[in-house]
Amino acid sequence: MNAAIIDPLQGDFPEVIEEYLEYGVMKCIAFNRRGTLLAAGCSDGNCIVWDFETRGIAKELRDRDCVAAITSVCWSKYGHRILVSAADKSLTLWDVVSGEKITRTILQQTPLQARLHPGSSFPSLCLACPLSSAPIIVDLNTGSTVVLPVSIPDSNPGLVPPPRNKISEGSPPFSPTAACFNKYGDLVYAGNSKGEILVIDYKSIQVRAMVPTSGVSVIKNIVFSRNGQYLLTNSNDRTIRIYENLLPLKDGLKTLDDINETLDGIDGVEKLKAVGSKCLTLFREFQDAITKMHWKAPCFSGDGEWVIGGSASKGEHKIYIWDRAGHLVKILEGPKEALIDLVWHPVHPIVVSVSLTGLVYIWAKDYTENWSAFAPDFKELEENEEYIEREDEFDLIPEAEKVKDSDINEDDEVDIVTVEKDSAFSDSDMSQEELCFLPAIPSPDVLDPQDKCIESSSKLVDSNSGSPISEEGTPNGRAINHASSPLEEDAGATRLKRKRKPSEKGLEFQA
Repeated sequence: MNAAIIDPLQGDFPEVIEEYLEYGVMKCIAFNRRGTLLAAGCSDGNCIVWDFETRGIAKELRDRDCVAAITSVCWSKYGHRILVSAADKSLTLWDVVSGEKITRTILQQTPLQARLHPGSSFPSLCLACPLSSAPIIVDLNTGSTVVLPVSIPDSNPGLVPPPRNKISEGSPPFSPTAACFNKYGDLVYAGNSKGEILVIDYKSIQVRAMVPTSGVSVIKNIVFSRNGQYLLTNSNDRTIRIYENLLPLKDGLKTLDDINETLDGIDGVEKLKAVGSKCLTLFREFQDAITKMHWKAPCFSGDGEWVIGGSASKGEHKIYIWDRAGHLVKILEGPKEALIDLVWHPVHPIVVSVSLTGLVYIWAKDYTENWSAFAPDFKELEENEEYIEREDEFDLIPEAEKVKDSDINEDDEVDIVTVEKDSAFSDSDMSQEELCFLPAIPSPDVLDPQDKCIESSSKLVDSNSGSPISEEGTPNGRAINHASSPLEEDAGATRLKRKRKPSEKGLEFQA
């Protein structure tokens, strides 16, 4: 579709279901950085990589050690690795090109979500959010874990809780805690059950700032926009909140140190709140004032201009789309199936959702061409009209243009080498090779043993028809009796290549 002839007043958000993908029972999805590949985790423990341009399967990551459902999938920055978390408490790092496992780690709790470090091309650290414990930093090379703090005790306002590698038996139970890296991975933003957003330095295990939310309820989801300027939270009070990030995208820790130096007269929780007020500021709140529904898997669009959230009601497949100003612009209604995961394409106005039945639906825009919106003098014709061209219309230099002087300097050199960076990928390292597509490997159809016998016998009948060999080998024109044939000695694909040894009568006939 030519983007230059699309009416700009239509809005850059999807409207209808364009297609659906089907492979087993898919549970969660994730796009790579460019949006050319789509990874989907299945209920049988396998991970499928779809080529999003052709809607075909590009790679199947089959794990014999895992038969539990996949809970989350995450791409590395340049698409060479995929991190898969499963319900059997495992974290598996895959090499996408070779389809082989790099490492596998078993945790003490089931990870509901796992995210690779976004600042590294080949990351070895990941952030996991277990089912009933605090978020942890996992070293995939060694398997060591570090538990992050999720609250600030009132009695002891110290900033450094003791690091723990495993959950003690006397520790209080945790509700599932949401956490995510910032854009370059130097800070972790975690939302706890008290409705607080904690800014954590995971290397020193320190809570550097705290931002209380107005709802004071459990934060279920927390996610950054692609450009790192906005933070989204989804709370149990059925409200989606957008915060503007006041910290610089790089060197956030250094900025926090500078803020701490300016706040010398405050200590404890009040100081953390004062620092938090200079880290995040509330930008917008989204909620359905009528139905008061809970939201599922909210996220930003690729450019951060739109916010989407799925309905958590059973039997509904509804997707709400807001602009960043807070106006509801569209409600997408799908089939009567619950929605379990949702993601927006990194570049195009496409939304992909996963239903409870395991189907992946692709929502796209229903484009209508409006040429006159871009060229006011363009005239749309109801039917063809006869056109009579001018005498010099198709001349190399028309008479009407010969009198005009060209303002173009023909001596200037035209730069055809320099590639302008796309604003959506402004942080890309041009020296780093990015994995955008996978080579297609055709897989031959697997025949049953009975079908192989029929196919091999039919080939022999066709090749030897009309000869005494066929009369001897195929009585009454039927298939060969393989009990007396040397084909039975061979198995697999070689059975189709071997030929039956002709008899003496056949040799005489050929002579």
